[in-house]
Amino acid sequence: MIQNLSARLKRFGLRLLTRPRLDLPLLLALFVLGCAGLATLYSAGNGNLSLVTGQAARFVLGGLLLVVISRIPPPVLRSWTPWLYLGSTALLVVVAVLGEGRGAYRWLDLGVMRFQPSELLKLTMPMMVAWYLHPRQLPPSWKDIIVVGLLIAVPAGLIAEQPDLGTALLVAGAGAFALFLSGMAWWRIGLLVGAVGAAIPVAWQFLHEYQRNRVRTLLDPESDPLGNGWHIIQSKIAVGSGGVFGKGWQHGTQSRLEFLPEHTTDFIFAVFSEEFGLVGVIAIMLLYAFIIGRCLWIAMNARDTYSRLLAGAIGMSFFVYVAVNGGMVAGILPVVGVPMPLISYGGTSAVSLLTGFGVLMSIHANRKLHD
Repeated sequence: MIQNLSARLKRFGLRLLTRPRLDLPLLLALFVLGCAGLATLYSAGNGNLSLVTGQAARFVLGGLLLVVISRIPPPVLRSWTPWLYLGSTALLVVVAVLGEGRGAYRWLDLGVMRFQPSELLKLTMPMMVAWYLHPRQLPPSWKDIIVVGLLIAVPAGLIAEQPDLGTALLVAGAGAFALFLSGMAWWRIGLLVGAVGAAIPVAWQFLHEYQRNRVRTLLDPESDPLGNGWHIIQSKIAVGSGGVFGKGWQHGTQSRLEFLPEHTTDFIFAVFSEEFGLVGVIAIMLLYAFIIGRCLWIAMNARDTYSRLLAGAIGMSFFVYVAVNGGMVAGILPVVGVPMPLISYGGTSAVSLLTGFGVLMSIHANRKLHD
């Protein structure tokens, strides 16, 4: 039995080492984006090297996970999916009991580092939906749609209870994207969107007061300029003062004079906009667009349903992260804790993002292997 296990591990290791190369265009785009993020973080942190080295360490860890996961064939990832989903959901229960945080219980203290289990669901959620739909006839029936809805609702509800409504919506969206890409009829999509819209007044009653204030502040930030409206007002000032060409790297005033709150995390893109202006914003958005387009191209060329749904959901989720943070910084969306991918500092978001791109690399490698 031991010899058989050893032989299987040896075959698995050889298969990992002989897998095709990484998707170089996507890898290069991620590298350029990471470098831009570190440069922006250095400026936003007023030259604080500890912030930069901490973020760089996350990039290195995420990059290592990307390389390792990219060499795991999609069928193996598919076989692991239910256990990854159940494990990450169980960790949310542990957070509810033992978690810690600032005003919300979102983190587990592992001694050497703090870990946010909800970040895992950003990947394991679309993996689970893709796993469930993979062997079934598509487009999905109402029964399958209901089952997928339950798979999404349980972890999303646990995350919302922390409370972390922003992450809960992102996790739910990641699962919904996989369902959307399964070929649902538009009339069914319309019914589901209408049902969600009809539920908004009910959901409003269950929001915390600070969450309601964020929506009210979006509509009229000047009603409380020194309180709830401060974030949006200062962010819009930073974005607008950058003009066309920006004030130059390390010459932004909103962050350096401490007017802009959370200028290394949620609002770091306002710092980027102030220092690099409209030209810089267009350049970074083109880079984001290339990454998203590459994700969708990998999805289109995937060899099976699981890979296609998962790759497409990862790409569309990445688009939502960029759109939500950009809209928040520009003052057209409520303030939520959604970081700008690979630019904002902190947490485990960079690691989870790069892990997700490792899955995409695996899907891409599997296509090349069979071409």
